[in-house]
Amino acid sequence: MKNILITGGAGFIGSHVVRLMVNKYPQYNIINMDALTYAGNLENLKDVELKQNYRFKKIDITDEKMVGRLFGTEKIDGVIHLAAESHVDRSINNPLEFIRTNIMGTVNLLNSARLAWKDNMEGKRFYHISTDEVYGSLGETGLFTETTSYDPRSPYSASKAGSDHLVRAYFHTFGLPVVISNCSNNYGTHQFPEKLIPLAINNIKNNKQVPIYGKGENIRDWLFVEDHASAIDTIFHKGETGETYNIGGNNEWKNIDLIYLLCNIMDKELGRPEGSSEKLITFVKDRAGHDQRYAIDPSKLVHELGWKPSLQFEEGLTKTVRWYLENQQWLNSIVSGAYEQYYDKQYGDR
Repeated sequence: MKNILITGGAGFIGSHVVRLMVNKYPQYNIINMDALTYAGNLENLKDVELKQNYRFKKIDITDEKMVGRLFGTEKIDGVIHLAAESHVDRSINNPLEFIRTNIMGTVNLLNSARLAWKDNMEGKRFYHISTDEVYGSLGETGLFTETTSYDPRSPYSASKAGSDHLVRAYFHTFGLPVVISNCSNNYGTHQFPEKLIPLAINNIKNNKQVPIYGKGENIRDWLFVEDHASAIDTIFHKGETGETYNIGGNNEWKNIDLIYLLCNIMDKELGRPEGSSEKLITFVKDRAGHDQRYAIDPSKLVHELGWKPSLQFEEGLTKTVRWYLENQQWLNSIVSGAYEQYYDKQYGDR
């Protein structure tokens, strides 16, 4: 049996990857390593926590000794590295935390894998999951490809760019069998409500204002999280060592148009008169260094490995809305006093 380590497996994307791997590959031992910071929640994995091929380890990736010990005791064969600080707004407020987790934490994992596998790297794989934000901002045309030059604009994207470079350095310098993917914006179930879509769903349900940065003209390429998990599965098993794959949904939306669509879906699901939720939209001061447009060209992944998105956006968004409305207890437990303080700080004075 292979022992597969998934870092950040209690988080939004990570929990979907853990669930898929545990259920699809009973011949794998899946070890979920997560520090359980504010965005990590073991409630996300209630449905698999008793499976025989699943185990949880509460370890921070920045803890060099604990990470090294885990590689030694668990005989890790593969790593799917998702653990990261990921919210741009938080990186503006606290850049050092992002450097510590996203760069130093990644180096700890790379060093531990290198030392554990130095005598035999056959059948081993270190898969690092990154973001399209490392490429910077696009104009009105064009798409990010795997050869697009890096041009990060926020402490978050800069820290992820740094970790990407280090992963490649360990491939070229030490021969570590790595693969990297860069994904577009994810949406779906179990996402912490600091991100645009779950934040808006929660606010609309509670008749609170929905804050939109600037004029809402910024454009993002949206990817359903279950499709991302499927892509990660595909790349982990079929990707070529040393290669990078971009994962996108071919699904560009202006923030304001996305929110209008979301308001329409919420009105239908809540039985409210059409147009009710749109009245909650409020425009706030734009975020510092706010990238104008992201858009991914996933053709390498599609043509070489055979992956493709499964859902159209409106179908995925409706599925997402229904999950949040049906899981209010989950959302209530997430929206703690600490989150309310953060929310007030982020949007209250704008």
